[in-house]
Amino acid sequence: MPERLDGRRIAVLVANGFEQVEMTEPVEALKRAGAKVEIVSPESAQVTGHKHFDKGDSFAVDVPLDRARPDGYDGLLIPGGLHSPDRLRTDRKALDFVRSFFEAGKPVAAICHGPQLLISAGVVEGCEMTGYKAIQIDLRNAGATVYDREVVVDQGVVTSRSPDDIPAFNERMLEEFAEGQHSDRLAS
Repeated sequence: MPERLDGRRIAVLVANGFEQVEMTEPVEALKRAGAKVEIVSPESAQVTGHKHFDKGDSFAVDVPLDRARPDGYDGLLIPGGLHSPDRLRTDRKALDFVRSFFEAGKPVAAICHGPQLLISAGVVEGCEMTGYKAIQIDLRNAGATVYDREVVVDQGVVTSRSPDDIPAFNERMLEEFAEGQHSDRLAS
């Protein structure tokens, strides 16, 4: 039986250049589970994905980042891709947005290059994680214990390596989002 997320609000934090399938497939899984999903972005009207190196589709931004309130969300999804995480990790509002989920013990799911944003937000030290092969050393250098597995879960933080891992990523993301706040992470 799939996890039910009825009444839960999930933020999807992206900038232009996210890996499209790393947003669309998890978003569909969240919606099927009953969650209300909103795209949050520093872009004001729409955001464009990538299909590997090719330009992908455009999606409406539901809430501009400067108006997004983390306390209104139950969880955070951070898709990967080369450009979106790189753009977001230099955006002070994006970093504050991410940190607020960690401070509240809310579940966070990041795939591929998405964990780079977690590094820049200063929230990976002491966490067990994975990410795209090229960023695993960055995670390790930031203090995370890194595993080369399709999905790693640590106190409500779900990380995966690539689009190939999406089925396992979605399954664990739904479980953690259904569990809700992780008070054990608050004490860390």
